[in-house]
Amino acid sequence: MTDPIRVDDALPEDADRAALVGRAWLPGVGPVVVALRGAELIDITSRAVPTSSALFALDDPAGHARAAAGQTIGRVDEILANSDEATRDPSRPWLLAPVDLQAVKASGVTFVVSLLERVIEEQARGAPEKATQIRADLDRLIGADLRALRPGSEQAMAVKVALIERGLWSQYLEVGIGPDAEIFTKGQPMSAVGFGAHVGIHPGSSWNNPEPEIVVAVSPAGRIVGATLGNDVNLRDFEGRSALLLGKAKDNNASCGLGPFVRLFDAGFTLDDVRRARLDLTVEGADGFRLEGMSSMTEISRDPADLVEAAAGAHHQYPDGFVLMLGTMFAPIQDRDRPGEGFTHKDGDLVTIASARLGRLRNRVRPCPDCAPWSFGTLDLMRSLAARGLL
Repeated sequence: MTDPIRVDDALPEDADRAALVGRAWLPGVGPVVVALRGAELIDITSRAVPTSSALFALDDPAGHARAAAGQTIGRVDEILANSDEATRDPSRPWLLAPVDLQAVKASGVTFVVSLLERVIEEQARGAPEKATQIRADLDRLIGADLRALRPGSEQAMAVKVALIERGLWSQYLEVGIGPDAEIFTKGQPMSAVGFGAHVGIHPGSSWNNPEPEIVVAVSPAGRIVGATLGNDVNLRDFEGRSALLLGKAKDNNASCGLGPFVRLFDAGFTLDDVRRARLDLTVEGADGFRLEGMSSMTEISRDPADLVEAAAGAHHQYPDGFVLMLGTMFAPIQDRDRPGEGFTHKDGDLVTIASARLGRLRNRVRPCPDCAPWSFGTLDLMRSLAARGLL
């Protein structure tokens, strides 16, 4: 019997002062936009704000979330508990990913530690047993050089020339220290899963890992309006064999976890809080294995605002807004089974991603075919809203 996912500490440490919004599935109704008020979740879906995308497009999303009329759908602790996919009662509400029509984008190689691990994947050609020696060689040759570099600077370009001369240049180094950030599509609108849902690993992968990240919510106008937690599940063997397999390494059924809520910016929580945030990761396996890691946003090599500008602007618009995963410095190298092979997921792993002012996102790992299929899309949402008279 699988132990229930903990919900007692899922909310931010200062939840009583936070503007927290998300989405929930209401049986017999469909997906609704919710705001946390005290211990209760309030359905604030309306003709003016039928989706979270529409909420984030407002001039003052936090003000609307606090003041909008709505109906209580239940206590937040009970709904969090029922969000556990392994034990869910489908007759009661549960949380969904806190975004709907927004594109789900991600930025890669934004921390030096993860940059080096991407280079290792490439050099190892997807073979985990080769990683230890390559890691030692790269750290000895270039690790110290990269940590102080500002991407795109003259100093970074000088290091690029030196690395090419050593025969060590890589496509990952190009986006890590070059002028252009790596921005890619993590998943389609409405494909992400929320707190308590299973997250999926492609069954063909034997070397993979969670990627704990802060995710910013961006309005159609390109304005960052809030933040949440995310798991950019990654298949290291697929991407290591070829960067052209990035889509297969990143975008699979249930391979993106978001939540539990988006914390909207207000006087007490701003982008500067995101810049200072710390993320903690815990993986607990049914085999007794435990892995812990930490990422500090103070070590990111590209500012979150710069990453958003790289994703959207005159060159690219998002009329429904988007969310952007900011990347991770966490790269698990702790051996799980055999020495030198590092970490990879096993069926049933419980992944917890935590940040003090955003809460905790918890999901169990399953093979993608064993996760709930993605069956409710944009057309289904439009039909649901139309049936409720909200369009």
